[in-house]
Amino acid sequence: MEKLLNRFLRYVSVDTQSNEESETQPSAAKEWDLLKMLKDELQALGVDVTLDEFGYVMASIPSNLDKDVPAVGFIAHVDTAPDASGANIKPQIVENYDGGEIALKGVPGLALKPSEFPEMLHYVGQTLITTDGTTLLGADDKAGVAEIMNAVQYVVEHPEFKHGKICIGFTPDEEIGRGVVKFDVPRFGADFAYTMDGGEVGELEFENFNAASAKIHIQGSNVHPGYAKGKMRNAIHIGQELNALLPADERPEYTEGYEGFFHLISFKGTVEEADFAYIIRDHDREKFEERKRQMAAAADAINAKYGPGTATAVIKDQYYNMREQVEPHYFIIEKAVKAMEMAGVKAKIQPIRGGTDGANLSFRGLPCPNIFAGGLNFHGKMEFVPLESMEKASQVILNLISLFAE
Repeated sequence: MEKLLNRFLRYVSVDTQSNEESETQPSAAKEWDLLKMLKDELQALGVDVTLDEFGYVMASIPSNLDKDVPAVGFIAHVDTAPDASGANIKPQIVENYDGGEIALKGVPGLALKPSEFPEMLHYVGQTLITTDGTTLLGADDKAGVAEIMNAVQYVVEHPEFKHGKICIGFTPDEEIGRGVVKFDVPRFGADFAYTMDGGEVGELEFENFNAASAKIHIQGSNVHPGYAKGKMRNAIHIGQELNALLPADERPEYTEGYEGFFHLISFKGTVEEADFAYIIRDHDREKFEERKRQMAAAADAINAKYGPGTATAVIKDQYYNMREQVEPHYFIIEKAVKAMEMAGVKAKIQPIRGGTDGANLSFRGLPCPNIFAGGLNFHGKMEFVPLESMEKASQVILNLISLFAE
């Protein structure tokens, strides 16, 4: 049986960074490399598997029971975030971590420091996999991919292991919010599923943000600066003025837990015109709707001051809080808690300050909470994952399969 570490290192060596500017699916052709690899590996294990034109790997292992039990699915995404390079990743393997700083050798002077990331001290004595400081690692979500594949290999190689129908899904483009837009839930065949896409060991989540995007276009008017008095309308300054109409203490860097936010994620512009892109987040649906109204009202205020058409706001919902879809099936949360206990892990039920493919799937009839994959500091050069957390996650998958078989 291939070791989990080797499998994970093999997967992170494949560049699968998704591209939010692309209109194709998958958004980047390089995502096909890992998707095809996973299809081939599942086929080699004798598992029934397909890879469709949208980049969805779907596989199933038939039940070996003489009774009907729910079909359970496990899902992970192959793409890595656009926030940092996913090419030419050089992982560092730190065995028996001693609690000190870890030099990221690709960037002189850069280090993972417990003084900045105290959660590192939770993993003293364990094997940590880090970046070299030049790229992200890709544990989000190739740790989840490796954990699922590790469990699949165990099931296939141990025919005595009792299970109902097991459904496996690997998706592209989760990091750009398009992971399951064309995912065929009936074809997938699961009654309930779990995304293996959480963070630190023990995390279990069935609440996530309601999410929207807001794109604001500011139309200014450029005039030679020597003759601009009373004539120039600087689109950059007007955009800054609009941004100042939003509450400054409701940004990601000032919020936690269930607190929502407005997040300015990009800006580009000139005196003549400028574009501001935001994401809007809140766990509470009413507060979420109010935030969208606030954004629209800010644009209206700019237009009232500078004239119609100065600010154009396009606000689009992205996903909703899965709690309302999962909570009626709370036994799937209880099973996850029990599966973690069986693996010696204490479950930490908490809201996701983000979203997962499971949120959209839950609203399409497949209740799908999120389970830890083990990684920390996702989307950047400080990302790391303890090997022992990955091993626990893979064991939780097997425990869940056993519990659904009861």
